[in-house]
Amino acid sequence: MDDLQLLREMRSDIGSAPPATLARGRTKLMARIGSATRPGATTNTHAPAKVSPVRIRRRIVMASAAAAFLVGVIVAADVVLPDRPGATAEAAEVLNNAAAATIKTSDPVVGPGQYLKIETTALYGASSGGTGGSVSWREKTGGQVYVPADREGEWVWNREESVPVEFSSEAAKAVEAEIRKARPTEGRPLLAGILRAPGGAFYGTEQTAIQGTPLNEAGSLPKDPRALLDVIYERTKGAGKSPEIKAFGTIADALRTGVIPADLRATLYKAAALITGATVVDKQATVDGRTGIAIGIPSPDGGSRTEIIIDPATGLVIGERDVLQKDYPDSPAGTVMSWTSVRTSVVDSAP
Repeated sequence: MDDLQLLREMRSDIGSAPPATLARGRTKLMARIGSATRPGATTNTHAPAKVSPVRIRRRIVMASAAAAFLVGVIVAADVVLPDRPGATAEAAEVLNNAAAATIKTSDPVVGPGQYLKIETTALYGASSGGTGGSVSWREKTGGQVYVPADREGEWVWNREESVPVEFSSEAAKAVEAEIRKARPTEGRPLLAGILRAPGGAFYGTEQTAIQGTPLNEAGSLPKDPRALLDVIYERTKGAGKSPEIKAFGTIADALRTGVIPADLRATLYKAAALITGATVVDKQATVDGRTGIAIGIPSPDGGSRTEIIIDPATGLVIGERDVLQKDYPDSPAGTVMSWTSVRTSVVDSAP
């Protein structure tokens, strides 16, 4: 249980360790290590890791201390910058329409003393393997980030503890209870509670628009979609399951934050329309009670698919999903393995 406990505690304090970073890292590790229990599986599955506390994502797994390092970095093939075909015509149309809609949709007006509240909820899988076989369950977590009208002011992040919501068996329930009981109560990283930081620099790391560009310098990014996509490819070189999946995830992360200006959101959508493999997979995709159009990109091995869900009326990303594309024991193709939702509103106070 030491490895499992270590991993569950592991990147709770990673750098700026926002919920998104933790959840996405957990998912990646679940895919790499949990896949070993699936017939014919390899260590390469889907890559739905980000740096903003509004980006919750994915699932948790059991692993060694070495595996903990992989939360922030899953190394894959080198980037090939390219003249490649982009998204399918249907997906490109949806993404370009979203770009137009997001320009027309007024960003929330945050007055003096008010906050932009960005609320995220995530459901992800957890599993544990041992001599008695593998058991699994699902956990739910969430959080709220409060961004002041003056973004250089104090941001507030309320991190919620993860709670189990579904077990595959009584054995899974017993294992999960043992894990929680074994957690140290002293000296462990903060898993839940209130964090405060000027400019949102939680754990000393500034907020970013995309990797390598601080949020307050978002206006310096290229306005041309192809140029912006090339920047993303270059900055994410060598990371992710493929250049396309990593670029797709980077764009999704930015769109999901709630703090990216409308003109950059529009360019990001248009850049996503240039990514090979992106396609419309569900025109009535529901995540956390809301429905939108899902644009997905498959993992290289075809085992799963990463999706972003767009509200076509507003051009806003309302969530993400990881969906199986192959049948696995107890998990047929089409199973939603994890999802994340995001909602934004303007409030008069923060915790």
